[in-house]
Amino acid sequence: MSSALAEVLADAAAGRFPAPDGTTTILPQPGHRDAGVLAFTAHSVIFTDEDPDWVRAKLASLDCDALAATMNPLFLAAFMERTGRGNDTIDLMKAATALTGELPLALREIEDADHPRVVSARKRRDEVRVWAADGGVLTVGRGLAGRWETSVEVDEDARHKGLGRKLALAARHLVPADAVVWSQVSAGNARSDRAFQAAGYRAVGSEALFLAR
Repeated sequence: MSSALAEVLADAAAGRFPAPDGTTTILPQPGHRDAGVLAFTAHSVIFTDEDPDWVRAKLASLDCDALAATMNPLFLAAFMERTGRGNDTIDLMKAATALTGELPLALREIEDADHPRVVSARKRRDEVRVWAADGGVLTVGRGLAGRWETSVEVDEDARHKGLGRKLALAARHLVPADAVVWSQVSAGNARSDRAFQAAGYRAVGSEALFLAR
C-alpha cells in the first residue's frame, strides 16, 4: 500500500489514529474502484476525486452534529447521487496482525466458486483466494488501498459451534507474515462481530464504501 489512504489505514491498524479534533480529512481515491468515508473517533476521512469544496459545503449544510455528518444518511445519499456509485451498508472495520503456525481447522482451497460470499468478494477485492471448510467458506484478497481483507460465511446448520471464529482466525494465517488483515462487518451482524472479536480482531472505526456501478 502506498497511497495517502493506505498510510491512514496502516497507522490506524497500529493504533495511531487521526487526531480526535472533530475535523474531516479529504484524500484522493486510491483507485477508480473505491471511494467512500472512514469514521474514527472524532475524525473522519473522505476519499474521493470529487471537488473537496462540494464535499465540505454538503457537510456544512446538514442539520446534525458535525461529528456525525460524514456518516449521516443525507450526506451518503448525496455522495452516491453525485458520483453515480452504490453502497450496501456502513461497516465496522476490524483489524488483526498475521499469525504463523498451524491453521486452527482443515481448509481446502477452491479455484472457482459461485458462493454469494465469494462473488461479492471478487467485486470488491483483487487477488481473491477462497478456502472451504466443513460448513463454511473463507475468502482473502486485496481490497481498499491494497489492504488485506477477509470475509467468512458459515452454513446455518453449522452455526453456534465456533466455526466462524476458527475461519476468522485462519485468515490471519493466510496473509503474509508482516501483514494486517481487515474485516468489514455490518453493524447489525452481531454473530460475525463476535466471531471476529474472539479471533483477535480489534475494532478500528467504521466505513462506507462507494463502488463504481
